[in-house]
Amino acid sequence: MPLTLGLDFGTTNSAIAAAEDGQVQLVRFPFGPATTDTFRSVLYFDPEEQGPDRKPLSTAGPEAIEHYLLADGQGRLLQSLKSYLASRLFKATQVFGHKYTLESLIGLIARDLKRGAVAQLGTLPARIVVGRPVRFVGSREEDSEAETEEEEDVEAYALGRLRQALANAGFPDVVFEYEPVAAAFHYESRLTRDELVLIADFGGGTSDFCLMRVGPGVRARGRQRSDILGTEGVALAGDSFDSRIIRHVVAPLLGRGSHYRTQGKLMPVPPWLYLRLARWHHMSFLKSRETMSLLDGILRGAEQPARIAALIHLIDRDLGYRLYQAVERAKVALSTSEHSRVVFRDGPLQLDEPLHRADFESWIAPELSAIEQAVEKLLTRTQIRPEQVDSVFVTGGSSLVPAVRRIFANRFGQDRLRSGGELTSVASGLALCGQ
Repeated sequence: MPLTLGLDFGTTNSAIAAAEDGQVQLVRFPFGPATTDTFRSVLYFDPEEQGPDRKPLSTAGPEAIEHYLLADGQGRLLQSLKSYLASRLFKATQVFGHKYTLESLIGLIARDLKRGAVAQLGTLPARIVVGRPVRFVGSREEDSEAETEEEEDVEAYALGRLRQALANAGFPDVVFEYEPVAAAFHYESRLTRDELVLIADFGGGTSDFCLMRVGPGVRARGRQRSDILGTEGVALAGDSFDSRIIRHVVAPLLGRGSHYRTQGKLMPVPPWLYLRLARWHHMSFLKSRETMSLLDGILRGAEQPARIAALIHLIDRDLGYRLYQAVERAKVALSTSEHSRVVFRDGPLQLDEPLHRADFESWIAPELSAIEQAVEKLLTRTQIRPEQVDSVFVTGGSSLVPAVRRIFANRFGQDRLRSGGELTSVASGLALCGQ
């Protein structure tokens, strides 16, 4: 069977896998002296290096991170661009005086993903299977007919933009598949018997679910679309969890809830600054002339000038990626410990704050409830009882959060939970879908 290619373009991480005769290999990318099979979905622009069109040169993935860390805040790092695909408000942005559409930005990331695949695999197949969430960030989730039509319009808009971005990168023949369906193919590859499996795939921006019949018997008789009993999704996941930590632990130390004096009046520091701060795909866009001018004025009349100065330093030095690394480390530590600390030090920004699992779980309670409701909605619509589900395969980075796993352990039983390939299972499954 010829080579097939699967691309998981993620909000936080991406991956590419190839399958041939049912065997899967992950594309590996250089990262310092080593290699990695995950490709951070980030884009870095270097103002000191220009191409023939006089635009700043860009790098993506691990190479972008290396350049960013060496640049000491001089370049521009863009993250979580997938989260904007469904937004009609974000058409383009300026980077060092040059206009870039969202499609062109995502295309630059996909271009470097393709380069890595070509370097390892050689000539690539014309067609590529690309993952998509059940619901994009920004889509509606209500059930009325009008809202369903609106959601379908949003989905078509987001997929059209992603298709154009991939075409810009040299992928003209794209087939989309739901990410949890792809994860089911990955899970199926290790089965020796048929199962009805619930897939729970937790990405950076979305949580997606699928009920599907899989196994050697299903493959032998020929796969049918009816083997997919149903899909469901909710537009929140790991980024939402991180934003809760930013809001409750970090933002108060950067002036959230404080006041400043202007023209003889005491005014609150604008809350929208911290709403953007809490979403790392918004944070890089705070570094605009207008916002920095506003913050300079706030600093002059601030009741807590040290905290506003730390906020200005964070934005001006483009430290969002490093800050979120610190937040993510603290969050990951809570998967195995009841307590951790958010530690980040750079100039006037000095953070060393405790983080407790009990507090974290209380902060993400709305997200946990939305995930549980999505699973219940899927079971109700497909008329499947929990005891009929043979296994639950949880994958994606946030599947390691204890409170997330408890949702499935409580509903289906701990003994039916399966996991593995948290950051690469979707890419592997997409390549197998192509087979």
